[in-house]
Amino acid sequence: MSLLTRTNGALATDLPKTRGPRESILSRGAALLIMGIFTLYFLVPIWWLFIASTKDRGQLLTTNALWFADWNLFANIGDLVSYNNGIYFRWLLNSLGYAGLGALLATVFAGMAGYALGKYRFRGREAFFNVVLGGVLVPATALALPLFLLFSQVNLTNTFWAVLLPSIVSPFGVYLARIYASSSVPDELIEAARLDGSGEVRTFFTVSTRLMAPALVTIFLFQFVSIWNNFFLPLIMLRSQDLFPVTYGLYTWNTQLNQIPELRTYVLVGAFLSIVPLIIAFLLLQRFWRNGLGTGSVK
Repeated sequence: MSLLTRTNGALATDLPKTRGPRESILSRGAALLIMGIFTLYFLVPIWWLFIASTKDRGQLLTTNALWFADWNLFANIGDLVSYNNGIYFRWLLNSLGYAGLGALLATVFAGMAGYALGKYRFRGREAFFNVVLGGVLVPATALALPLFLLFSQVNLTNTFWAVLLPSIVSPFGVYLARIYASSSVPDELIEAARLDGSGEVRTFFTVSTRLMAPALVTIFLFQFVSIWNNFFLPLIMLRSQDLFPVTYGLYTWNTQLNQIPELRTYVLVGAFLSIVPLIIAFLLLQRFWRNGLGTGSVK
């Protein structure tokens, strides 16, 4: 027995050790270089916008574009707030209303539609889903003019609803919700809820939404950013300055720079402040966003 043990030990020692794939220093360096370049590509414009927001109008073109001069950020914000009776913050609140409410409603509708397509069997399900996928491929700008003609027939142009109602439709959200519901909500759990006397709507809102939370947060974040950055739809639909979102409001100021030069500073400071809600949303929801996107890609 001892001889056999010694023999096995010797054989185990003589066997070559298997090693995992070795990481090339060159490939690692190339990956870090590419990530660094793309990081600078995205961060340098934000840094320039922040630096420009801290300068007065005379220093914008006479000082280093990527470094500080005199610190006038709070004075510039004060001038922005007081200009035209504080219309900028009205635009900011409009954007929060359009994006926040629109993203919330779009998430609920897309979650319910995707859940139904993923967990129920009915005639025409795949045909309906294919139509939804076709909607993902249609650019929003192609729908702006038909939407304007449709809303003008019911006298809803130049109203809050003209921007909100088209924003609550999210074909990509329906797709993502179906993929996630199919993989994360067990049929056995739904059957157990039915046996306990829970209705379908109650089961969805009390049971299924908890399991679909990463996907729902992902849909909300994507839709929030999409509505916040939407420019062409307000351009087509709105005429009243009090209804403008911040993107379209800043555009109107930018078109008046030749007549009102001081608007250049207001546009820069307003653009910098307008990205703060997006940064906050990403920082708060990024872990849910990563989880939801990863699950959809694996599926």
